[in-house]
Amino acid sequence: MGTGGVSRRRFVGALAGTAAAVALPACDEASAPTAPETAPSTSPGSASPSGPRPLYLGTYTSAEGGGKGVAVASYDPGTGRVTGAGILAELADPSYLAVHPNGRTLYAVNERADGAVTAVRLSDRKVLGSRSTGGQAPCHLSVHPGGRWLLSANYGTGSVAVHPVDASGALGERTDLVTHTGPAPGPGQDGPHAHQIVTTPDGNHVLAVDLGTDTVYTYRLDTTKGTLAEVSRARTRPGAGPRHLTFHPGGRYAYLANEVDNTVAVCAYDPATGRVSVGDAQSTGTGEGTSYPAQLVVTENGRYAWLANRGDNSLSRYAVEADGARLRLLGTVPVGGDFPRQLALSPDGGLLFTANQRSGTVSVFRVDEDSGELRRAGEPFASPVAVCALPL
Repeated sequence: MGTGGVSRRRFVGALAGTAAAVALPACDEASAPTAPETAPSTSPGSASPSGPRPLYLGTYTSAEGGGKGVAVASYDPGTGRVTGAGILAELADPSYLAVHPNGRTLYAVNERADGAVTAVRLSDRKVLGSRSTGGQAPCHLSVHPGGRWLLSANYGTGSVAVHPVDASGALGERTDLVTHTGPAPGPGQDGPHAHQIVTTPDGNHVLAVDLGTDTVYTYRLDTTKGTLAEVSRARTRPGAGPRHLTFHPGGRYAYLANEVDNTVAVCAYDPATGRVSVGDAQSTGTGEGTSYPAQLVVTENGRYAWLANRGDNSLSRYAVEADGARLRLLGTVPVGGDFPRQLALSPDGGLLFTANQRSGTVSVFRVDEDSGELRRAGEPFASPVAVCALPL
């Protein structure tokens, strides 16, 4: 991976180019669960589903001490305890994962110079094939709510791609590729670096967050042709380096993690026009220095949010006020691992998972939705170069 963008991702991920080598439990595939034929019908605040649930884990296979592909373990929805480990599929650098709305197919990016996305059927772990993303180092993907289109972001070349999804969950040839040629790169950047692509809660627009151009792009997806048409652009302050955006359950506000300048921002979203307005930069509570803010998650009741700070190895805890329009910093919580790359809530909202890249672990917290407090659920679970956790 010779481009500046890919090199930078490796630098941020491992700094000296090394990663912790962590021994997993024996890979007994029979002990690791597969997903049910349909997604679980749990909702925040409802009783936790009975029995163990699957936890899928992404990694960098090309990193020193990395994993063998997409791993699968089990977690207890009540206690948060993670056990067992096996390999769902031996894929190259599956650094980000997503699941189809029907719960039957898992999708992974292959974050390499010749970027690709891969589909895996969960019932029998069959790899349904890979498709080129048309760019380098794809680092994020999401499935459109209708289930017919897969969206992906190429960090290395600053582009976003669309692939069709057939009835089996397999991917077709790419239907669109849009490269962010403007605005000009932000301070210290060598070009565009698309870091996330996600559908808005109303389903009417697609947002792409680009760290290199300090911009959130709004697109409209043609759900017949699978093509993207740009609607508007929202700029952050120069040098912010926006990475990931997470919506409040109300659908009118979203929270943006700015990786480069160590801030967060509240964004207003207009469903009628698709326009996004980026608010003032706010503190992460981690003090001076860059903590590489990675991602926010929000409770389903919309009252609290948490932000992963990789440099500080902490979670910033925020109270969400004014129906989503305001974040109030409450403090930080140690993550219990090194370099928390990604966060995920369990489907019932009762557990928070952090994938800790450099320590090769996954930390699990029990969530109190009434107070926003987090309580560690046992010792972190060992998973080589853990960069994505996807609990189902």
